[in-house]
Amino acid sequence: MGELAIDGGPKAAEALSIPEWPQPTETSRAYLLEAFESGDWCRGPWIERLENEFGAYHDAEHAIAVSNGTVAIELALRAVGVEPGDEVIVPSYSFIASASVVPAVGAIPRFADTDPETFNIDPDSVREQITDDTVGVIGVHFAGYPMDMDELLPIVEEHDLFLIEDAAHAQGSEWRGQKVGTFGEFGTFSFQESKSLPSGEGGIVVTDNDVLAERARVMQNIGRSQGETGYRHYKLASNSRMSAFQAAVAIGQLEKLPEENERREANEELLLAEFEEIDGIHTKPRDDRITARGYCLENVRYDGEAFGGLSRDRFIEAVRAEGVPVYDGYEVPIYKQPAFFRDQVRRLLPPGTDVPDYWNLHLPGAEQLCRENVAYSHPVLLADEEGIRTIPTAIRKVKDHVDELRER
Repeated sequence: MGELAIDGGPKAAEALSIPEWPQPTETSRAYLLEAFESGDWCRGPWIERLENEFGAYHDAEHAIAVSNGTVAIELALRAVGVEPGDEVIVPSYSFIASASVVPAVGAIPRFADTDPETFNIDPDSVREQITDDTVGVIGVHFAGYPMDMDELLPIVEEHDLFLIEDAAHAQGSEWRGQKVGTFGEFGTFSFQESKSLPSGEGGIVVTDNDVLAERARVMQNIGRSQGETGYRHYKLASNSRMSAFQAAVAIGQLEKLPEENERREANEELLLAEFEEIDGIHTKPRDDRITARGYCLENVRYDGEAFGGLSRDRFIEAVRAEGVPVYDGYEVPIYKQPAFFRDQVRRLLPPGTDVPDYWNLHLPGAEQLCRENVAYSHPVLLADEEGIRTIPTAIRKVKDHVDELRER
C-alpha cells in the first residue's frame, strides 16, 4: 500500500474529514440569544423546556438539569440516601467521576472488575464485591454500549441495592427497546463539550420515581422545596443548578441528536464489518438486545501478537500518522489513580473507617483494557462513507508494514 505516512508517505486516510465538534449550530446560537435577551438566566423556562424535552426523549417521568455530569451522580447518591460509611460498588475502568463521587459523599467505593469484551462493569465481579455494608451500585454504559441489564438487575434486586446508571456516554442508547438511564433508581448524563449532546458543561438526572425526583430537586436547589426561590431551606444541600444558557445550547443540540446517532450507527456498522476481517482488532460483541446506540467514543482491543509483536503505542502512532485520530483512552484503572491513595480517600470518610488498599488492588479485566484499548471519538462516525472506509485501509497498511515499524 505504499510507504508509511510516519516515514513521509501519503496518508491512507487522507479522505477522512471529521466534522468540527462541538458544532455551533444556528439553532443553538438562536436559542442562546433568546435566553440571553429573556433575562431569565437562572432557572426559568429554558431549564424547564430542557428537562421536559430530554425526559421525553429518554422516556423518563422526571428530569432534573444540573451543572455537570459529576454533580449529577453525586446528586443521585444523596437523593437515594447514601450515608457516611456505606459501601457502593463502582466501575474500575471509566472516567474518575464514576467512582470519586462516592467518597465525596462519605461512602466507601468497592471496585468491580470490567468485562474486557464490552468495557462495562462485570456482573459476576459485582456479586463478589457485595458485603453487609453494600447499599448500591454505580455502573457505566461505557462508550454508549449498554450494560447487560439482564445480568445486572437481578443482582441488585436480590440484594436490595440501588442502581445508578452513569449514562454520560449514552444519550439515546436502548436496551430491549428501553432507553438507558431508566432501569435503576437514577440515570445520570453529561453535556460536557466532548459529548454527543454538548452544552459546554452541564448534566441531567432522570428517574421514574416521584419521591426520589422530589428529593433530587430539593437537593439541587440548596434545600428549597420545588418551585421556591425564597430563603426557606428544608435540607442541607449544595447548589447544582444549570444556567439558562447551558439549557438553551443543549436544547438545540438535542434536536439534532437522533439523526446524528442514526448516522453514527450506520457508519459503525461499516467499520465493524471491516474490523472483523482484520486479525488482531477485536470489536465489542454484536448484541440484539441493544436496540439503539448513543455514542461518546468507540473502542476496539488491539492484539499485538497478531501484528507481529508491534506495541499498542507504536500501532497508535502509526495509525495516527495515516490520518486516523485514535488514542489509548484511560491509561490506568481508576483505583490506580493517585486520587485513590489511602490518605486521599481517608480524609473524606468518617474517622476510623477501614479504607481499602486500592493501590494494591488488581482487577485483570480493567488492566487488560489499559494495555489493549484503542479508541476514537464519536465525531469520527459523522464522516462520510468514503472517509469511513479509509480507516480500515489505514490499519491494514500499518499491518502490512509491521516489520519496518518493529525494527526501529
